[in-house]
Amino acid sequence: MPNTSIIRVPHLGGIDASYQTPGLDTSKPTLVLVNSFTTSSELYKTQYANKTLTSEMNLLAIELLGHGQTRCKVENWTYWDTAWMNIQVLQELEKQGKIDQSKGVFVLGTSQGGWITVRMALLAPDKITGIIPLGTSLDFESPKTRELGCWDAPSDLTPTIDAWSNPSDSSFRPGNSFADFLIDIGFGKDCDSSVRDFWRNEIAANYIGEEGRKRARMATINLRDRDGLHGRLADVKCPVLWLHGTKDVVYSVANAKREIEMFVGSKDAELRVVEGGQHFLSFSHPEEVDAAVAEFVAKYS
Repeated sequence: MPNTSIIRVPHLGGIDASYQTPGLDTSKPTLVLVNSFTTSSELYKTQYANKTLTSEMNLLAIELLGHGQTRCKVENWTYWDTAWMNIQVLQELEKQGKIDQSKGVFVLGTSQGGWITVRMALLAPDKITGIIPLGTSLDFESPKTRELGCWDAPSDLTPTIDAWSNPSDSSFRPGNSFADFLIDIGFGKDCDSSVRDFWRNEIAANYIGEEGRKRARMATINLRDRDGLHGRLADVKCPVLWLHGTKDVVYSVANAKREIEMFVGSKDAELRVVEGGQHFLSFSHPEEVDAAVAEFVAKYS
């Protein structure tokens, strides 16, 4: 399991929010990192090792509700709740003297993390300096996205939700078949065997027993049944840097090209297409992503 820290925030009657960071410094801007579906803050371990990034900004990977080591007593929650949780984590870390939000707060999110970036920008427009969605879609899982080459989430996820809807015991694990599905669409079917072994173990260790089943099920329901953001994108005022890989098998470049044009209120909204990039773009193409992030943060912090 990752080396995470826990911080208590008040949303939903109290959340133990889990986060991972290489270190925090009040003299630097902060980049919040939001992981993808059923992964953890370990998704960004390549970035933690990038001295260029860590010398210029705080990297703060906050694990979503239902993910990693984040826990709350409420069993039903949405992506809006995670966005509020992240904002409160930033507030609490500032109270503790660990970060200074006036130096700039940026949010990078992969896949489901992409729509967390937008939600945070909408909920805290005075605090979020810029957002960096990676390999995402800002629609609900609509027929239009499928016309543009995106996946069919209801077909892909409903059998899993059904299978995870019955109470279980301490024997519950998502299983390698689920982990391999995630790995194939996120990291690529041809990823190194060490990557597959790591994430099989990470997912199995995180979602254990009845408590793990409930979190995994709700995370999957959130992914399938989320609300779309198209009607709200004009209200995003901060700069947007959207990075998208050409080998993303979940959300298409065509869909990204359509949606970047909806940020009509942003002073700078740019889509950069990364040749050969997988769905989990910061993993498959860290050099391209990290360089773009460093440039964006330096420009607007």
